[in-house]
Amino acid sequence: MHGRKGEIMRRTALVALVTIVLVGALVAPALGATGGTAIKDGVLMYSTGHYLDGTPLMLGFDPYGYNYQARMFSGSYANVYLGRDGFPPYMGDDAAYLAANPTVETHWAWQYRSIDLVMKWNDAWLSNKDRDDDGLLDRHYGFPSYIGSGAWETNHMRGVDDGKRWTYFVKIVAAPADAVSSAGMWYSADGTEIGPVIWGSFATIMEVESGMGATYVSPFGPGFGKF
Repeated sequence: MHGRKGEIMRRTALVALVTIVLVGALVAPALGATGGTAIKDGVLMYSTGHYLDGTPLMLGFDPYGYNYQARMFSGSYANVYLGRDGFPPYMGDDAAYLAANPTVETHWAWQYRSIDLVMKWNDAWLSNKDRDDDGLLDRHYGFPSYIGSGAWETNHMRGVDDGKRWTYFVKIVAAPADAVSSAGMWYSADGTEIGPVIWGSFATIMEVESGMGATYVSPFGPGFGKF
C-alpha cells in the first residue's frame, strides 16, 4: 500500500493487533472477599511466562510502560508484547538490545519498536482490581462479556515514516447490548451506524490522522458517554 490511505490502513491494522496484556496473580481469597484484591496488596503477580514472572504488579509504570493502577500504557509499541513473550523491556538502544537478545529479530513486534504508543482504558476494559478471585485483573466485571459493559480504550501512536513525523489516534468501545453487527459494521438498535467492528465485540468510533484531521467519526457519536 502506498500514499496517505495506505498509511492510515497500516496504522489501523496496528491498532487491531494491540491487546492489553492480561496478567496473572496468586491471590489470597480473603482479600478478594472484601471488595477486591488491589495491586497495592502486593499479591497480584505478572503471569507465568512473562519476563517479570513471579514479581508483584507495580503500582506505577513498570519497565515496559504499563501502569495498571492508572489504567494506561506509554512506551514502545513492541513492549506491549515483548514482556509476555519472555523478553526484557526495549529501552531504545537497538545494538545493546540485540546483543543481549538476538532472537528478538524474529518477533513480529520488533519491527514496530520505534512507534510510541499511549493507551488508556476504563475499569470495564481492564480493572486495577481482582474482585472475582480468579487471580486476574477483572475484565468487564459484572458482565458475561464485553458486549454492553461500557468498556472503552484509546490508542495514540506516533512515529516517523520517510523522515516525516505522523500521529494516529483512535477511540474504541464495546458494542452496546442491543447493537447489531452487519457486514463489518456495528449498528445501534435504531439502525444508526456505530462504527467498524474490531476484535469482534468492539467498534471504532473515531480515528484522527495527522495532517488530515478526523478520518472517521461515528454517526452514533464519538463520545464515550453514549456507551
